[in-house]
Amino acid sequence: MKTRKLTLASVLIAIGVLLGSMLYIPVGVSKCFFAQHTINVVAAVTLGPTYAVLVAFTISLIRNILGIGSILAFPGSMIGGFLAGVIFTYSKSIKFAIAGEIFGTGILGSLVSYYLVKIIFKNKIMGLAFIYPFLISSVVGSFFAYFLIKYIDFDRILNKNKI
Repeated sequence: MKTRKLTLASVLIAIGVLLGSMLYIPVGVSKCFFAQHTINVVAAVTLGPTYAVLVAFTISLIRNILGIGSILAFPGSMIGGFLAGVIFTYSKSIKFAIAGEIFGTGILGSLVSYYLVKIIFKNKIMGLAFIYPFLISSVVGSFFAYFLIKYIDFDRILNKNKI
C-alpha cells in the first residue's frame, strides 16, 4: 500500500510541477497557479493530510529550484493541503475537503504570506495584494479537483479494498 501511495504522490508532484509552469490565471500582481490547489485536494482526499503536505511542499520546492515559483507557494499550498486532508479524514466529504483547501489557502495561507512579505520585503501593503489571488486560485483549483475526484476511481488506483 505504501508503494502505491508513494507512486501516486510522485505522479501528483510531477503533474503539479508541469502544470504549475504552464497553467495560470493572471490576477493583479500575481499569477494564480490553480493546478496546485487541484493537486492539494486530490492528495488530501486520496492520500491523507501528511502526504498532502509533503506533495505540496515538494511541488513548491521544485518550482522554486527551477525558478518558476515563489516563496509564497509554501505557506498557501501546505496549509491548504493539510486542512483539506484533516477535514476529509474526519468528514469523508469531498465538499468539506474543498472548503478546507479554500479556507486554508485562501484565508490562512494568504495571511501567513502577508507576514512573510512584510518581513522579507518590508512592505505591508504588498502583502495584502495576495489575499484575492489566493482565494481565486484556490476556488478554481478546488472546482477542478471536485470533478477529477468524482470521475476518476482513485480507490481502484490505490487498491484500498484489498489488504
